[in-house]
Amino acid sequence: MLNKFNPSSKSFKNTFCVFNEVEIKTVESLIPNYKSESGSQYFYTEAGMYRLSNHWGRLANSKWRLVAFDPESTSKTKLGFAKWDSFYPDNNFEKLYYLEADFDRQTINYQHKNSPDFDNKPILRNTLDTAKRIKQARNILTLTSWAKYFSNQNIDELRKKIINELIYTDKNLEEIKRNCHE
Repeated sequence: MLNKFNPSSKSFKNTFCVFNEVEIKTVESLIPNYKSESGSQYFYTEAGMYRLSNHWGRLANSKWRLVAFDPESTSKTKLGFAKWDSFYPDNNFEKLYYLEADFDRQTINYQHKNSPDFDNKPILRNTLDTAKRIKQARNILTLTSWAKYFSNQNIDELRKKIINELIYTDKNLEEIKRNCHE
């Protein structure tokens, strides 16, 4: 856990964190503790950190994602909040990440093994393997060209089956498709 009263910008290197969007007016009366060269502003509180920024995702040596309350919003600048204990260590070689699918929202994201929601069922992967799997899963979720070889099968059920195999097994995509075709 980071020092919640005096975190430095170096404290956040090599971390993974999911921020939740909050209304910008939340920090209107606060003075930023830190401003980055790219214009992001950071506000430190006892509970955690607010980040006001127009860019999210991979940041230098960290992976910070924003869960927006209005994904359709046209505003690029968003304010996110994360508790101090939501920052997890990140590196490229350890198996730290797992995939999580939300079929109702049609989304697939990666999460950190230190997340309180991790139930030890999905396969943990390193950064490179996670990126490869998430790309495959998103293609299965959003594209239909792969499905032309699966005549007479319900595509939505097939999507779920393939994506769940990508999440919960080490089978490669071709093997998964072959098993679904049999």
